[in-house]
Amino acid sequence: EVQLVESGGGLVQPGGSLRLACAASGFNFASYAMSWVRQAPGKGLEWVSTVNGQGSATRSVDSVKDRFTISTDNAKNTVYLQMNSLKSEDTAVYYCAKLTTVGYDYWGQGTQVTVSS
Repeated sequence: EVQLVESGGGLVQPGGSLRLACAASGFNFASYAMSWVRQAPGKGLEWVSTVNGQGSATRSVDSVKDRFTISTDNAKNTVYLQMNSLKSEDTAVYYCAKLTTVGYDYWGQGTQVTVSS
């Protein structure tokens, strides 16, 4: 059974940092790209960042490219999102998702990130 479990969300002041983690199980982690996707209050899903299965290639949306870093630890089957210089507009529920050739097939339950003073 595939499981994706996020952790690391919380309340942080503008300019602060958080590191999200997504622990994966039930599939060959190194064979799949993984993404972080967020949903701000009252808005739709927004893709944030993707890393390939080997952790050697990443892509991010322009709005976070200089502030967020996606990475993997294949020994722990975990994907991370290091978020620095957080802004109020980063407030959202953050989901990790397993990416296949036809789209996302599994999602985590989400973790809330709130950026507020």
